[in-house]
Amino acid sequence: MTKICGDAENFATSALRGFASLYRDIVQPVRGGVLRSQTGAKGKVALVVGGGSGHFPAFNGYVGTGFADAAVAGDVFASPSTQAILRIARQANLGGGVILGYGNYAGDVLNFSIAAERLRAEGIDARMIATTDDIASAPAEEASRRRGTAGDVPVFKITGAAAEAGLSLDEVEAVGQRANERTRSFGVAFDGCTLPGETEKLFHVPNGRVALGLGVHGEQGIDEQDLMRPEALAAILCERLLKEAPPKAGSRITALLNGLGGTKYEELFVLWEAIIPYLENAGYTLVAPIAGEYITSLDMAGCSLTITWLDEELERFWCAPVDSAAFRRNAVTRVQDHALSVLTDAPAVYMKSLTDAGRDGGRCVASIMVKLSHALTEAEAELGQIDAHAGDGDHGQGMARGAAASAKAALAAVEAGAGPATVLAAAADAWADRAGGTSGALWGAGLFAFSTAFDDSAVPDAQSLSTGLRRAMEKITALGKAKPGDKTLMDALVPLVERFEQGLRQGENVSKAWNEAAKAATTAAEATKDLLPRLGRARTHGERSKGYPDAGAISMALSARVVGEALASLAVK
Repeated sequence: MTKICGDAENFATSALRGFASLYRDIVQPVRGGVLRSQTGAKGKVALVVGGGSGHFPAFNGYVGTGFADAAVAGDVFASPSTQAILRIARQANLGGGVILGYGNYAGDVLNFSIAAERLRAEGIDARMIATTDDIASAPAEEASRRRGTAGDVPVFKITGAAAEAGLSLDEVEAVGQRANERTRSFGVAFDGCTLPGETEKLFHVPNGRVALGLGVHGEQGIDEQDLMRPEALAAILCERLLKEAPPKAGSRITALLNGLGGTKYEELFVLWEAIIPYLENAGYTLVAPIAGEYITSLDMAGCSLTITWLDEELERFWCAPVDSAAFRRNAVTRVQDHALSVLTDAPAVYMKSLTDAGRDGGRCVASIMVKLSHALTEAEAELGQIDAHAGDGDHGQGMARGAAASAKAALAAVEAGAGPATVLAAAADAWADRAGGTSGALWGAGLFAFSTAFDDSAVPDAQSLSTGLRRAMEKITALGKAKPGDKTLMDALVPLVERFEQGLRQGENVSKAWNEAAKAATTAAEATKDLLPRLGRARTHGERSKGYPDAGAISMALSARVVGEALASLAVK
């Protein structure tokens, strides 16, 4: 992925534009994703799928007749933002309600859940299907915690076909959930992947070895074995999946042998030849199996096997016609001369402050956001390296992007004469929209909650800062469900809030109270090196993070120090 990259920061956007241009008879581009060029019937249930970029053909390649109505694409390995999901779901809605489909990852769960809530508040009935097919990521008794991997393909294909057939929202949701409950995947890797613009892979598999149980975001496997013959590899894949056959599942299955980006199709075909007799000897009848690249992990060398146990209805929808860039079966006729159009957003409108003090407060907030952007941009590489120990290494990139977007939005709001509440609210929305992922959603929601404590007609003071900081913590806690000790940003945020409030109660001025709180946050963040992660993607490889601090806690502490320096220079009372 480092050979044809261009500007690494815009890699996902550039790839999206190129894809939409090539497949304009199937999709039309919108900001952050694509819609079907040929929309479904009025009143049809709309299936909107999405996740991070770097997985093509997931998720843009799934859009088309008989599959998805739209796809939302985040940055590489990062969840799309709530705002992007909302924009595209509104455009995809045909009046029959919307189903949001995504893999079971913390950032996706957070952003799609918030989007679903807001859609329902607008009068659009929205349901969610989070795929949980990866058996390596959690035991069977904790299936709801499992990751979504290549199981996205049969689950979303079946769901999309049910919607295309005209089923009601309740019926389509039930079909999709049943498909997910009857789908299992297990993957292996021969080497890791390289993020765009980087030269080192996120992990390496030693020569002559194979990693078992990996994910699709550059996560390492849960075990390693010596490289083996196709027959032995087929046995490992099949045995692990068949042990988890759903109760009373029947003997008719479909199977997907999925390449992860760096494994040749011929290699997949050799492995498939070894898989067929194993499944047939186990008493299964294969129904329309497929092999190829359907959800990748950039240039990772490896593959996964997915099995879906079919019933009569699931089989009918699995075999139904489909016409998308990634998957075509008994396809309908395409319209060849579709005009390529790009839907744009309306310009932002800011509430102007009616007082000089309010405008001064707005400039104060914007100044802090600019300083924060500079600091997080400088720390991008370091934060990414910390995150790579148990995550996918994108935390620094996401924080830098979010902070830069928030600073730009804050300055635009100041230019329009906005006060501190409006400026910080604009910065919050921009942060969430550009950063993506779990951190982007949490920071965006936290900053927005912080903004509600400000008055657009006044400069922020000790009381509004204290109230805002606590509201931010409460919002992030409510959304992320984390607490101190879980090895997340909460390990730094909670001591920041508590020490700041304590300092104010003891009569310290704003600057001293904040800077002492920032010291407490920094100490707590550094102490996370002794913790094991209990939430999020890092949980799967928790032991590998031992000895390294949590990237989210470190970036929170860094941000607290930057804000403290800014408050001192601005002399906030």
